[in-house]
Amino acid sequence: MTIAIVGAGLGGLALARVLHVHGLESVVYEREASRDARGQGGMLDIHSGQRALREAGLMDGFHAIARGAGQDMRLLEPDGTLLLQEDTPDDAPLLRPEVDRADLRDLLLDSLPDGTVRWGHAVTSAGDGSLHFADGGSAPYGLLVGADGANSRVRPLLTDARPTHTGHDVVELCISDIDRRHPELAAMVGRGTYWVMGDGLSLAAQRNGDGRVRVGVSFYNTREDWFATSGIPWDDAAAARKRLIELLPGWDARFVALIAASDDTVVSRSITTLPAGLTWPSAPDVTLVGDAAHLMPPVGEGANMALLDGALLGLALAAHPLDFPAAVREYEREMFERTSAAARMSGRMQEMLSSPGAAEKLLAFFQPG
Repeated sequence: MTIAIVGAGLGGLALARVLHVHGLESVVYEREASRDARGQGGMLDIHSGQRALREAGLMDGFHAIARGAGQDMRLLEPDGTLLLQEDTPDDAPLLRPEVDRADLRDLLLDSLPDGTVRWGHAVTSAGDGSLHFADGGSAPYGLLVGADGANSRVRPLLTDARPTHTGHDVVELCISDIDRRHPELAAMVGRGTYWVMGDGLSLAAQRNGDGRVRVGVSFYNTREDWFATSGIPWDDAAAARKRLIELLPGWDARFVALIAASDDTVVSRSITTLPAGLTWPSAPDVTLVGDAAHLMPPVGEGANMALLDGALLGLALAAHPLDFPAAVREYEREMFERTSAAARMSGRMQEMLSSPGAAEKLLAFFQPG
């Protein structure tokens, strides 16, 4: 009765780890060739997901990689007006620490027995107790868990729902070794997140634990073809930076300096979501965790929900090791309620960011009353 997990992201690995803690075996199939095959993105704000790490027995390791200073935040308007500055005391509790996604993934990977993750296994189809891979191979399963993200190959076994564009597009940049190369910009950004919020667009710069600052320029209320019509030349980094600066007319020179100083990797990312409150009739041998189940706007909940999904499904399976259908039903009842609330809250935050007067609304959110 093999438990097969498709996808070695945070949700799938948290599930495999909690199962291992409770003496249950699983196999994780990952399409990437190795753990270092591609970058894992930037920092994550881990709050409710800490429960999953406790259930996984990994809190000491988490505290070793978490950055309390990453909770610092500065909020500004495009003309340079500082609206909010929050600096975290060194002895503050780690309620919402930042952690590099790659470091957190490595913590989970290193906690699993050798051979749990099968690299280079791209799933092409699944069903009737069998997984099929791009290399022509196959594998049986007793329970199949789709932890394979927004474009899940497992999700169609349960629902016809597909991700849709939210009207939010992001251009991602990076400034490597910023303290040495651009100390004045490093001091401006500080230790955490530096957020400039205009009407219909924003710029967020975030300190990473490896000396980088990741910069995201967000455009709201866009059409699905915005990247094609924006005039950004994606094959010419210098020209792309120039065009991005043109799209921020009147912005303070300090902010556009972050774009000008960025490296030659310019990445476009369209933000898509699944319907908030998505459910499906429970199946006895298939379920979903993470973005495969409840893709939501990226406002700090997705990674936490994925970690909790994996841990709570693992606990349900440990409580019903001979009854996968009962474990799945128990997990999905809780997951649907929890993640529906998180998705709706994330949707409201997304609406706030895309509305006129977003900076003032965001300030009121962080400083209610």
